[in-house]
Amino acid sequence: MSAHLPIDPEAQVALDRMPEQFRPRALFDFDDMPSTRERLAQMLEAAVPREPNPAVATRVETIPTHDGATIELRIHQPVGDEQQTGRPAIYWVHGGGMVIGAAADDDENLSRYVEETGCVAVAVDYRLAPEYPYPTPQEDNYSGLVWVAEHADELGIDASRIIVGGASAGGGLAASLAIMARDRSGPAIALQLLFCPMLDHRNNTPSSHEVTDVGIWDQVMNGRGWAALLGDLEDDAITGRASPAREPNLAGLPPAFIDVGTVEVFRDEAIEYAQRLLTSGVQTELHVWPGGFHGYDSFAADASISHGTQAARLAAVQRVFQQLDQH
Repeated sequence: MSAHLPIDPEAQVALDRMPEQFRPRALFDFDDMPSTRERLAQMLEAAVPREPNPAVATRVETIPTHDGATIELRIHQPVGDEQQTGRPAIYWVHGGGMVIGAAADDDENLSRYVEETGCVAVAVDYRLAPEYPYPTPQEDNYSGLVWVAEHADELGIDASRIIVGGASAGGGLAASLAIMARDRSGPAIALQLLFCPMLDHRNNTPSSHEVTDVGIWDQVMNGRGWAALLGDLEDDAITGRASPAREPNLAGLPPAFIDVGTVEVFRDEAIEYAQRLLTSGVQTELHVWPGGFHGYDSFAADASISHGTQAARLAAVQRVFQQLDQH
C-alpha cells in the first residue's frame, strides 16, 4: 500500500478476500512467461466464466501485420441491425504488463460499450514480449488500426469516428498508437482512452516507489514488464513510440481521457502525461480516483469507486460520440 494514502475501504475488502495464490505477484514468473500465461488463463477461466452478451455478435478476423505475420482482431457488433453503417468505433488494446493478456479478456467490457452506445468495438491480439519485444507490439496495434480504417464500410463504421483505448499496458500502447498515427498521418483518432496507463519505462516516480506491497502491480513487476518489452534497447534510443512519456512533442495528438487511482504505481506518470497534453494544446479529461489501487475496477467491481469509474468512462465515450454526430 502507499506509504501516505489509504486504499478505498470497499476496494480493500475485495483485495483482502483475494486468495494469495491468485495475486499477480504470486502468479507471475517473468523468467517463464509461457507457463505464467497458462496459469493465469486457467485461473481466469475458473474464476470468471464468460457469458456471451445476446445483444452483441462477436467474430474473429485474421489480418496481416507489418512483418508478414498475422494477428487476430475480435470484432464486437450490435445484433439486430447489421445493415446500419456509419457507426462509431472503439479500437481496444488489452492490458497485461506487455507480457500477458488477450483480446478476449475484454469481451464483457467491450460488449457493454457496444450495447450502451451502438458502436462497433475491435480488440487487437498483438504479440507479446519478451518473445516479441518493441516494436512488434506497437506495430501490430498499428496494423490493426489501419485495417479497421480501411475496412470501415465492411464493419459498418465511420473511419473518422474511431476511439482508441486501453487499460494498464494497453493504455500505454494506446498512447503510443496515437503518437504513431499522428506521425505517420494514419487513421484519424477521435479520442484516446487511457485507463491507468503504463506510460514511462523509467519507473521512477514517487508513486512507483510508494506502491510496493499492494500485490496487483508494483514497481518491481513494472520494471520487469518494461524490460521484457524493451530488451537491450539503449536508453537514448527509447522514443515516445516505445515509452510515451519520452515523447518530446505531444502537440497535435487526439483529445484524451485519462484515469488512475491514487494508490498505484502509475498515478504520477498518468497525471504528468495529462498535464503535458494540456500544455501542448490537447483537450484532456483527467480523473484521479481516491483510494484506487491498480485494477480496482476489476478486482473490486462492486465497490462504489468502481461504479463511479465505469460511469465516468462510459460518459466520456458517449459524449465524444454525440459530438461527432453533431458534425
